[in-house]
Amino acid sequence: MLPSPISDLVVSPPPLSLLTLLPSVFLLMLIVYTLIHHHMQPEKKLRRLPPGSLGWPYIGETLKLYTENPNSFFSNREKRYGKIFKTHILGCPCVMISSPEIAKMVLVTESHMFKPTYPPSKEKMIGPEAIFFHQGPYHSHLKKLIQSSFLPSTIKRSVPQIEDIVLRFLPTWEHKNTINTLQEMKMYAFEVAMISVFGNKLEATEMEGIKGLYQCLEKGYNSMPLDLPGTPFNKAMKARKGLNEKLRRIIEKRKESGENGEGLLGEFLLSNEKEGMKMKMNESQIADNIIGVIFAAHDTTASVLTWLLKYLHHHPHLLDAVRKEQEEIRCKRVEANRGITWEDTRCMPLTTRVIQETLRAASILSFTYREAVEDVEMEGYLIPKGWKVLPLFRTIHYSSDFFPHPNKFDPSRFQVSPRPNTYMPFGNGAHSCPGSDLAKLEMLVLLHHLTTTLRWEVIGEDDGIQYVPFPVPLHGLPIKVRPLN
Repeated sequence: MLPSPISDLVVSPPPLSLLTLLPSVFLLMLIVYTLIHHHMQPEKKLRRLPPGSLGWPYIGETLKLYTENPNSFFSNREKRYGKIFKTHILGCPCVMISSPEIAKMVLVTESHMFKPTYPPSKEKMIGPEAIFFHQGPYHSHLKKLIQSSFLPSTIKRSVPQIEDIVLRFLPTWEHKNTINTLQEMKMYAFEVAMISVFGNKLEATEMEGIKGLYQCLEKGYNSMPLDLPGTPFNKAMKARKGLNEKLRRIIEKRKESGENGEGLLGEFLLSNEKEGMKMKMNESQIADNIIGVIFAAHDTTASVLTWLLKYLHHHPHLLDAVRKEQEEIRCKRVEANRGITWEDTRCMPLTTRVIQETLRAASILSFTYREAVEDVEMEGYLIPKGWKVLPLFRTIHYSSDFFPHPNKFDPSRFQVSPRPNTYMPFGNGAHSCPGSDLAKLEMLVLLHHLTTTLRWEVIGEDDGIQYVPFPVPLHGLPIKVRPLN
């Protein structure tokens, strides 16, 4: 018998000298933290910071944010400190805001004073040249290109491709004992994201390569930025380098073929070829923005779809109503011997309201990041230059002032449009998500086929929440599936 590779490994204890150094290192961190946060300029001391707690040195309140129910984390601090309070997450001092009026100032009316940003770990993983982190001409140029790839007139051509993906996925569910909803939805959303970015010319091997590296990158999104061997951040950054190399090869291949191709990559390459185009994108900029779009289109959509199945399962009367609406469309399709069309998706009012309510109740995007470009005074408080400012979409979505009985799942509330600046599932202002229409489209196409062909049952307890990196039902919502008829 061959010896087991695992049994032959010997794990040595850390050197004693390293253990004796740990208390000194921690003490040094405490001293640095104290110097940074307490030796402020005299004029800044006169203008007080918002109330709140910065938590532990460096770690801050990161662990609390990603282990507590997000509603509890935000509401407990809002009750204690008010609608503007300070905290410290992912290595950054932050000011959180739960007022729609102040959120509008940060995101829209005074947006020039708050540049878009992410914590350092996420910025490094996505890429510093991604659209999320910029303002001015470069941002405007990128937004124009990205929006052109996600206009209704563009994405409506993707309906048959999206439907093909659904029709390949759903039959496989019937042959599985248990399905991890989140993982299945991630596979679905990833394939749709690949179509939107690369068109239909990406080879299977190329897609699998990108998928494997992206999954490794994803595991590091909520990690502390410790670039040490074996840490999630370190592994994610290695995967990021691999993604850069794969994307570089795909870009070179398209250039050599003389065909820009479809999708967002095609838009980027075509833009570079236009005469008189002063702002051309290099390969690094293209790679950063492709990874950024995959991040925005993949994880969030998969998380929303997981919540959709949970909410519909727990509200059978809504599921029956949605099924009835979709069955009427299915009958028309069968009679005409065709697939689903863009026009069909415009005739799903109840299903659309269910999606709107899921976006509110799940609030996948709990907040967004901005950074004060200078010292800013707001509501009598000082927000120092360089501090992150986080409008709390989740808290606003759960305010009874704007959404009566906010803990009740009630799609009928969207029969009337919400008050301005109180419903922001895709953000607000110049940096709102340009792919919102594509996300809604892939949800509608999936729900159409899912509700008219399958039943599902949630297995075990599903009241808990986990973060990967967005809030989703515990264990990814395990379900059992069987044919509808």
